[in-house]
Amino acid sequence: MNIGQASKLSDISSKMIRYYEQIGLLDTAKRSASGYRIYSEQDLKTLSFIKHARDLGFSSEQMKELLGLWKNADRQSAEVKQLTLKHIETLKQKITQLQEMANWLQSSADHCSGDEQADCVILKDIELGK
Repeated sequence: MNIGQASKLSDISSKMIRYYEQIGLLDTAKRSASGYRIYSEQDLKTLSFIKHARDLGFSSEQMKELLGLWKNADRQSAEVKQLTLKHIETLKQKITQLQEMANWLQSSADHCSGDEQADCVILKDIELGK
């Protein structure tokens, strides 16, 4: 199948498929006689794996590691679990940071009159980093 078909079936844009190939997440595609990329069923499985890993917030480097483990039948599940637990900790830290940002913004919004006046406590708080 060509890149357009692979894109449609994987729900990943053609541009991202080319990017994943460029950074080594996806094996270099075979080419037709006219130079078009040709993707196999295994490539689609890999794209599906990449999409799900991306949806779970894994970085490109983490996805490379996960793909290596996924493709390695001799892997140890402990390696996968270790990578996953590390990612969970990172996600928890991001959740905490996002909650702090939401609280900070909510506090500023609570003190904003929200009227036609130019004075805005939200913009002042952002300026001052309060």
